[in-house]
Amino acid sequence: MTLTVVVGASGSGKTTFLNHVHESHKCTYIRQYHNLRPYIAVSAIPNFDPTKLPYWDIYVNEKKEKSIIVGGTIAGQYMAGLSGGQRKLLLFELISQRTASQDNLLIVLDEPFAGVTDDFVPFIVNRLYEMRKKHNILLVTNDHVATLKKMADNIVTVSAIDRTKVKINGKAGVDRQLALLAMSIGDDYKHTANNSDLQFFLSVELSKNGGILNVVVFAIFVFSLFLLTFWNSQPGSEALLLVAGGIITFLTLNPYFLQLTDWRIFMIEEAEALLHSSRSMNKLLKACLALFLLVAVSCIEFACLAAVIGTLTTVEFFFAIMFENVSLLSAMILVGIYTDLPQQPVQILASMPTLFMIFFSTTFSPGAGVNGLKELRYLFSRFYLWCMLPEDMGMEGCPESNTLLYLMLASLLVPFFLVLYKAGIQLNKMLHNEKKKSSRLESMKTLQFAELQLGLFGEKALKNLKQIGSSV
Repeated sequence: MTLTVVVGASGSGKTTFLNHVHESHKCTYIRQYHNLRPYIAVSAIPNFDPTKLPYWDIYVNEKKEKSIIVGGTIAGQYMAGLSGGQRKLLLFELISQRTASQDNLLIVLDEPFAGVTDDFVPFIVNRLYEMRKKHNILLVTNDHVATLKKMADNIVTVSAIDRTKVKINGKAGVDRQLALLAMSIGDDYKHTANNSDLQFFLSVELSKNGGILNVVVFAIFVFSLFLLTFWNSQPGSEALLLVAGGIITFLTLNPYFLQLTDWRIFMIEEAEALLHSSRSMNKLLKACLALFLLVAVSCIEFACLAAVIGTLTTVEFFFAIMFENVSLLSAMILVGIYTDLPQQPVQILASMPTLFMIFFSTTFSPGAGVNGLKELRYLFSRFYLWCMLPEDMGMEGCPESNTLLYLMLASLLVPFFLVLYKAGIQLNKMLHNEKKKSSRLESMKTLQFAELQLGLFGEKALKNLKQIGSSV
């Protein structure tokens, strides 16, 4: 197989070149600063032998081989563990072990020597020699360029002067888009279906550093204060108690939900490095875990409300409180996990259900508001919850029956619209990708593409050319 090295001055677009290869073809991709969840225990990584790491003896001698974590920062929280260079070596060894049983993959590496001291360079070079026997490797480097040029089958030079052209093996003026397509050769990595990924998810997310323990401790603290300070509340204060309980529930869950955006980004990069097999499964498991926390804290909220006042103890109020929390907080889970948005837009969008509830539910000022806009109150579960209170809150148009049913349906509007939006985005993406795929396929049938790929990969390119229907 082949080793292709991309070189160029700083700012010339070397990493961008790799990113575009990654976008156009499925590959194993290790970024220059690759993110892993810092609370992952190295020993918990499924189907991975950490004893092959060149520094692992240190932790064995210190009896830390079971407890050492990846380390790093997530959502502003630093966790001590492996150093940056050690994480780079971990990723290198991980893909080396993962890909050993398969052939003809495309492995893309951005600055594999960055952050690694000279004494570990031979380890990386040795792994590169091993992987190139069975796979195509494309990498960018600013370090140890001479060593890699000696190893390389191809050298691609990118320039900031003309970003539409690249130089390949001394031949200048090669169209960049055509070069990107030519580099994108290799089979998809095939994951083995088993329960190890599920076990890995549970062992990582339920660990002491996974955030669940913090939620539990904080919930015990704040709801204990709630019981002490609201004990023996009098009938007529139900609305204020519900508002207080809702705020406490939000503050209890918010720190955990704030991490979801970073968690999603880290998890996707882990999948690119073959740490686990399925982004979709991990997203679903994380969403279920977050939803479980939401339900659990809602149960605590209901129990505390029932303890401090005797008028909110029915089963109907239990479900009403739980679905009210779902209506306000589910957006934080779904937007954080199932969109590609960064932290700030996620927080803005996730706050909209609460803001709209304040503005349109009429529960903060019954009867107020412009005619027409007031009708929007029927879309909010808070309106129906206020209609259920034993004291008349002055709500206009409360249903005569099935109030809890209407509340449940209203609480599911936010998840429904988010799922509908996500489905629309996915459909548009699929149609767009089909057009791009068709355009790429036509470009790959040209004589220029065939000549370029044969020059890069020799006779090994013939199989790929035959698969795409090239007449060459």
